[in-house]
Amino acid sequence: MKKKLLSLLLCTAMAVSMLTGCGSGGSKDSTTGTTADSGKTTDNTTGKTTDGSDAAGGKTIVYWSMWEATEPQGKVIQEAVNTYMADTGNKVDLQFKGRTGIREGLQPALDAGTGIDLFDEDIDRVNGTWGSYLYDLEALAKDADYEATANAGLIAACREAAGGTLKSIPYQPNIFAFFYNQSLFDQAGITEVPKTWSEFLTVCEKLKAAGITPLTSDDAYINTNFGYHLARLIGNDGVEKVVTEGLWAEEPAVLKVAQAYEELATKGYFSEYVESNVWPNGQNVELALGEVAMYLNGSWLPNEVKDMTGPDFKWGCFSYPALEGGVNGTEASNFGAQVLAINKDSKVAKEAFDIIKYITKGEFDKKLSVDSVGIPADSSNAEWPQMLAAVKPVLDSTTVRYTWAAGAEQNPDMTPVIKENFLKLCGGSITAQQFVDNMEAASK
Repeated sequence: MKKKLLSLLLCTAMAVSMLTGCGSGGSKDSTTGTTADSGKTTDNTTGKTTDGSDAAGGKTIVYWSMWEATEPQGKVIQEAVNTYMADTGNKVDLQFKGRTGIREGLQPALDAGTGIDLFDEDIDRVNGTWGSYLYDLEALAKDADYEATANAGLIAACREAAGGTLKSIPYQPNIFAFFYNQSLFDQAGITEVPKTWSEFLTVCEKLKAAGITPLTSDDAYINTNFGYHLARLIGNDGVEKVVTEGLWAEEPAVLKVAQAYEELATKGYFSEYVESNVWPNGQNVELALGEVAMYLNGSWLPNEVKDMTGPDFKWGCFSYPALEGGVNGTEASNFGAQVLAINKDSKVAKEAFDIIKYITKGEFDKKLSVDSVGIPADSSNAEWPQMLAAVKPVLDSTTVRYTWAAGAEQNPDMTPVIKENFLKLCGGSITAQQFVDNMEAASK
């Protein structure tokens, strides 16, 4: 009995001693705190100490993703992250923010010093908007021999977007080009894709003669038609100069673009609904249901409309045609990818790069390609989804990179004006000269 009483007293004394120790040595403010026994500062918003380790052991990597958890990309990324955690014992705080969430929330979070190690978004947005927060990945990529099985063109695009240094890693590659219904081309007796504008007009005429509407577009993508045609004539930089400096009347190529599209409208090559088309009507109804043959869009298109087209839809793809006297030909296109980037202030950059490798190499890169009907980033994954088979030669032959819409949307104030007036031009409501006059007036 005395032994039991003595044991009880000893236990009580030890418990009091432990509580006293915790109360005096572990006090912390609302953001960070330092424990007396470790000397490491812990960020209460992430649970990480200053060296990136977790209070419970291992390291924690905070990853903000642009995807939704329910999207194919989100599901595969979650699988990759789960495998990484099982393999390493590290923890990943994976937060799916969605497009709006990351575009509106990442900048203020980074500005506030929130503990974010890894994030993803579009190549131009990551390297442009958030470029000052990016970690230099050259050494990590070299140590991992990362480029041995990476797409050289996309890696080069990432370096170019960051001013010559690799600060992001591409995945989910994409390219912007004309997508078409191969069955309608077959029906019209078209056996080769057009490489020049003259050949493009011939294709349009054959389709029309067969009772098929050649072209459509909508309010989401019409500016790419304008930008691509102008860039073929004066290059991407030339397009940006026109829209940012208001050289609508001063640059003769603008009128040439308008005249080319006035001809398409006059000859009845555009859908009768093009002027009023609101996305996604052009792709989900007209193209997907076989009402129209061609649509300038991105390589994500087949996946977006697969529920409407069904499994038997035959996809074709070709680069925007070359123009006589132009500075760029079919070798130039807007191609890019979503990219993964590491915060320059991250304490776990090596671990974050390991996660990048899990997502963009081998098993999970292939799964991303299959599940999202996307282009693989790992060159070892040579098999593309069947729906994108026609896209591969276009991407493989592209050596000059345009920015989005070939620079046509570099002036946010003019973007809606271009859209309104170019849709009217394609719909036949205004002439080529009226388009130029309207743009010149709006830029003053």
